[in-house]
Amino acid sequence: MVGPLAIFQRMVAPFRVLRHRAYEGATANRWTGDRWQSAGGNQNLGILVALQPMRARARTAVQNNPYAAAGTNAWEAGAVGAGFTPTPQHPNRNARLATTSAYKRWKRRADADGRTDLDGLFSAAFRAMVVDGESLLQFIVTPDGLRLRLIPAELLDATRNVELDGGARIIAGVEFDANDRRIAYWIRPVDPVQVFDTYAPPVRLPADDIIHLFRPLAAGQVRGVTWFAPCLLTIRELDQLLDALLVGAKVAAMHAGFLIDQNGAMTGSPYDGIQVGSIMESGLEPGTLKVLPAGYDIRFSSPAQAQQAIEFAKLTLRGIAAGLGVPEHLMTGDLSGANYSSLRAGMVDFRRRVEAIQFHVLVPQLLQPIWERFITLAVLSGELDAPDFETAAEDYFAVEWIPPAQDSVDPAKDAEATATMIAAGLMSRRQAVAAQGYDIEDLDAEIASDREREARLGLSFTVPVANGQANAA
Repeated sequence: MVGPLAIFQRMVAPFRVLRHRAYEGATANRWTGDRWQSAGGNQNLGILVALQPMRARARTAVQNNPYAAAGTNAWEAGAVGAGFTPTPQHPNRNARLATTSAYKRWKRRADADGRTDLDGLFSAAFRAMVVDGESLLQFIVTPDGLRLRLIPAELLDATRNVELDGGARIIAGVEFDANDRRIAYWIRPVDPVQVFDTYAPPVRLPADDIIHLFRPLAAGQVRGVTWFAPCLLTIRELDQLLDALLVGAKVAAMHAGFLIDQNGAMTGSPYDGIQVGSIMESGLEPGTLKVLPAGYDIRFSSPAQAQQAIEFAKLTLRGIAAGLGVPEHLMTGDLSGANYSSLRAGMVDFRRRVEAIQFHVLVPQLLQPIWERFITLAVLSGELDAPDFETAAEDYFAVEWIPPAQDSVDPAKDAEATATMIAAGLMSRRQAVAAQGYDIEDLDAEIASDREREARLGLSFTVPVANGQANAA
């Protein structure tokens, strides 16, 4: 009998060179071989080989490097923020209101561990995807209803690679049927109060009970790769550069200067102060002049510093920001060289990337499956009254996800532009309200309630309009 680990090792043995070619972040020695030679062959296999070392190094970078941590925070805040708002698209208004109300009640208690709500789980899952390259959520049906639990990526057994009967197979812990559909995940159990990993054998969990979130990079990709892959070594080199500059500053501060006995005949010290061996620990004071005896000279320490080190560090930070896909100022907090135009251009480009991740990754892989599972169990448990669910399930599953609103660089100008586009028929109010992270039906209900209360209390407010004039509310 040959174990799964032996099979996996035998399978990837001819491709070990990929560790030096496909992803530099997984290399044991970056100077081995040609750095820029194409990996070629199976890109998916290159990801699997580099999976564990890059994940470990990315976690170390985020835990210890402030710029890597800031870049991760920027992605998390931009893509998830305070959370997504579902807008049911059921043709019946009462059904829309009922599903929205049930969802709001459930999301507060969706976390199986009871530490956060559903939006908090979204944020944690997204952060894990950025750092680890992937994240896993498990559906758990409890006596209190549906719950979700975040699973660390390393518990999905990457060493489990087995050919099964009928064309089915397991690749890196993911089981596929003969038609290449994901049907199960092999996940090692974990004891949350146990300090050390016991490497317990994996348990087969149906794919319907697992959400596997990652950004696809190649056709047929099985596992995700950390978003820090293009810049892991650059982050390490930046750490080394900053360490060298800090050591140089410490050396310069430790040695004020050196006394030189040019005749070689002097004994004792020409300075008053405390001397330990050949080192004077005191004797220099601010604003004083010292007279040296004949035969003595003094040279002050000026250690050579790396030329243009600050500019090189800034260039390195720009490379890290580009590799991670975030504007430099979000990662460094440095706005000294920024102006209105550069900030706006940088944020517009970043928001395009954020929207692509939101609607190409988060909605299809995370939000929609959770919505459909919640609606199904809510109907089956009787919490949601839907007598026509069996024949009209797609109407209940239809939902539009409103991402969190993106703060504007210039709110006044953006509001004026939005009002102009609505007036010109180039944008609907629904689109404008959705861009602010609100549901239009909730907003209209709140506005109507406000107007009714104002009229009842005899209040009157003025509302500014695009031409600068004001109308009575």
